[in-house]
Amino acid sequence: MSKKKRIETVGGEPLTQNPFGGLENLELPDATPKHIPPATESKRSKPNKNRGRVDIIRQKAHRGGKTVTVITNFKGIGTPEKEALAKKMQKTCGSGGTVKAGNIEIQGEQRDKIADILREAGFRPVFAGG
Repeated sequence: MSKKKRIETVGGEPLTQNPFGGLENLELPDATPKHIPPATESKRSKPNKNRGRVDIIRQKAHRGGKTVTVITNFKGIGTPEKEALAKKMQKTCGSGGTVKAGNIEIQGEQRDKIADILREAGFRPVFAGG
């Protein structure tokens, strides 16, 4: 077998032409902007005043005769925010509650207190059902 001749990569001839050589003495224009537009307030910094309609329902059926207030029809709200709202409702009403299947359930007849909390959060509460 014949050995291949290796090409030396160290040293060698310097480059004959530098593609950036003409930029050494070039004067660049000022890069700072001459006009800065005034800062506008983002809509995200303000709380949303109209977050849509939510239904407040009082239920007794299939709950052993106990009354439960159910809040449904949330649009564009995630589970963490529902859990935070439920916690606030529980604290205000002095009762238990949970988030099930996208709905908030609070123990007892608490519709008026819950409606006030939802108005503060920007929702439009509507009493629905019995």
